Amino acid sequence: MKTKTSILFLLLSLSFNIICFAQNIQISNTGNPTEPSIIINPNNTDILVAGANINNYYTSTDGGQTWGIHNLSSSYGVWGDTSLDVDSEGNFYIFHLSNPPSGSGNWIDRIVCQKSTDNGNNWNDGNYTGLNGTKAQDKQWSVIDYSNGNIYLTWTQFDDYGSNNPYDKSNIMFSKSTDSGVSWSTAIKINIIDGDCLDESGTVEGATPAVGPNGEIYVTWMGPNGLVFTKSLNQGETWLDEEIVIDPLLAAGWDYTVPGIWRANGLPIIKCDLSGGENHGTIYVNWSDQRNGTNDTDIWFSKSIDGGNTWTPAKKVNNDGVGNQQFFTWMDIDQTNGNLFFVFYDRRNYDNELTDVYMATSINAGESFINKKISESPFMPNSNVFFGDYTNITAHNNIVRPIWTRLHDGELSIWTNIAPLEDLLIGTNDFDMVTANKITQFPNPATNKTYVSFKLHELSEISLKLYNQQGKAIHTIIDNTDMEYGKHIIPIELDKLDLVSGTYYFTLIINGKSKTLKNIVIN
Repeated sequence: MKTKTSILFLLLSLSFNIICFAQNIQISNTGNPTEPSIIINPNNTDILVAGANINNYYTSTDGGQTWGIHNLSSSYGVWGDTSLDVDSEGNFYIFHLSNPPSGSGNWIDRIVCQKSTDNGNNWNDGNYTGLNGTKAQDKQWSVIDYSNGNIYLTWTQFDDYGSNNPYDKSNIMFSKSTDSGVSWSTAIKINIIDGDCLDESGTVEGATPAVGPNGEIYVTWMGPNGLVFTKSLNQGETWLDEEIVIDPLLAAGWDYTVPGIWRANGLPIIKCDLSGGENHGTIYVNWSDQRNGTNDTDIWFSKSIDGGNTWTPAKKVNNDGVGNQQFFTWMDIDQTNGNLFFVFYDRRNYDNELTDVYMATSINAGESFINKKISESPFMPNSNVFFGDYTNITAHNNIVRPIWTRLHDGELSIWTNIAPLEDLLIGTNDFDMVTANKITQFPNPATNKTYVSFKLHELSEISLKLYNQQGKAIHTIIDNTDMEYGKHIIPIELDKLDLVSGTYYFTLIINGKSKTLKNIVIN
């Protein structure tokens, strides 16, 4: 005779397995979509808008399970590099390069902003910023300050795109709108060290902005001085007199080669925790580079807890061994709890150019990362077909939606993943660590007491924390403690932790490598 506990566990397991089926959703394979972006409405997480080159955009009202396919138009022309944002009222903004009609302007001579007040179904004609004669304006990203509604925009200006003339420069530009994109301030240069115009590692490029807890504007980009940072404390009126170097990137720089990819880069993304939690105000930067060799591209991460004045050493996000390619990373923060989410391409499972898509999750401010393969099948890209320059991801209130390009058998398509948070917290590549350390957790489900058991092969630093289903750390069982060689069984008195019935996660970290254990508590 089955007990209530075993029946409940069986039902939960069955529902979990059903959810894990068909987690990949193809958004579109029409219009040769590349360089996708995606944003979630914080007021209703069922509503999403996505975009892709050149003029493709997509809408979903059911959390990403189905999508409407549309084409964007504007009198200023639409020429790709689509990026998206959403304000506190749920109005969406789409930014893109221009391609004005003949006689009214030059190719990519401005950055265009269009607004939608109906969940992306319709867009106004928009307005623009950055027009500066014949100079090219490229690769824009935005952030909205929810405290005042200001929109901040950064991008690269080329004196003459592709020029090898040493007198032609690239610069990082900034503009803002205080009236929901109706008008824009005159664009200003915010970098100190100029770049060249070759669109390679000597070019200043990849500028992304973030807003701090007191209205600060943070910006990061890459260029001849490495990965750098600047900030404004007065809504963009003035900026630092000297760029702060986050990482000098002693390797080849941000422009590098990945087999099978038309072109590759390690351009960065910056985010700031505004969740109100214990890491409120922490700034995070994510990028990729080849400091470990051309056959070992990795995903990296650094953070600052003092407003960007100092930064932690680069820490690897991908948790595989050496000699694999991980590239085109993007990051977001769930501002309801401070959890970090990363998406990137990954070849750890193959010895050729077959490519998977992985996500990494950190629920402890980057102390450790859970890696999860989210693509249901690999693809084989072709270096003769332009694949784009980035992926993207959006997260809010424990709903996480990545977006990526798939190039397989000559066909381009874009995809998302609708896995629940609890699935993402169970990593794909924990097998070696679990096997080597014989990690177990029992009983499961549990009522009054449970145990976490592991074996150490050397003196090791151990951390063990309990997280709720929202990804918030609620109890520290072991706090960065050195433990001796041998087998360890850690008893956990659940009835003393004031837990309600539900799903919880134990994260065990052994010398920086983490394993997350799912536990069902029944009172």
